[in-house]
Amino acid sequence: MAEDSTIISVRGVRRIFRTQAGDVSALDGVDLDVPRGQFVSVMGPSGSGKTTLLNLIGGLDAPTEGEVHIEGRRLETLSPRDRAHLRCMKIGFIFQTFNLCPAMTAAENVLLPMILAGRPLRDARERALMLLGRVGLADRPTHRPSQLSGGQQQRVAVARALANDPPILLADEPTGNLDLASGESLVALLRDLGGQITILTATHDPKMLEASDRVVCLEAGRIRQDR
Repeated sequence: MAEDSTIISVRGVRRIFRTQAGDVSALDGVDLDVPRGQFVSVMGPSGSGKTTLLNLIGGLDAPTEGEVHIEGRRLETLSPRDRAHLRCMKIGFIFQTFNLCPAMTAAENVLLPMILAGRPLRDARERALMLLGRVGLADRPTHRPSQLSGGQQQRVAVARALANDPPILLADEPTGNLDLASGESLVALLRDLGGQITILTATHDPKMLEASDRVVCLEAGRIRQDR
């Protein structure tokens, strides 16, 4: 069981994918504890298990063996409904491809998670505008994703991830589709959030690694280095 200061605890996790060509081991006995407020980057070559690890921590997938705890709650023992509620309230996701709803404005994209969480519409609208201002998009609330640059879309995604004030932020290659300036701006934004929120990012970006408190190196589904 995780200690009070440990917000994420992974114990003996294996994840095996069954395919027609045979079993594929994505993670092979991973142990990882992340203290509250730490900024951790997970690096490793393609196929090393980075995204799989984030998906397990985020409750988007379940381990073949082992345990994942978020704030002391074991994800595998939760019902699908409770797991979805935990994801909504405790975990913010930032994806490499942004995953914004193209038909919605920036404000509406940020608003959506709060509506799903049952927040009153007026309060949700005020918070959506506040968060867009926080990420430097106070003048873009009515713009749709197609009217925004890649860097701006990723900032909307960050604001959306923060909508329900989650204690954990998971980011999968968040700078992968950004130009250099936009990537540097996003890294600076995440660094500013450090300490206020626990950040776990899968990345190859040297700038992200430099901004992190800790770097975990995965290779063939195992942690080879933790520094």
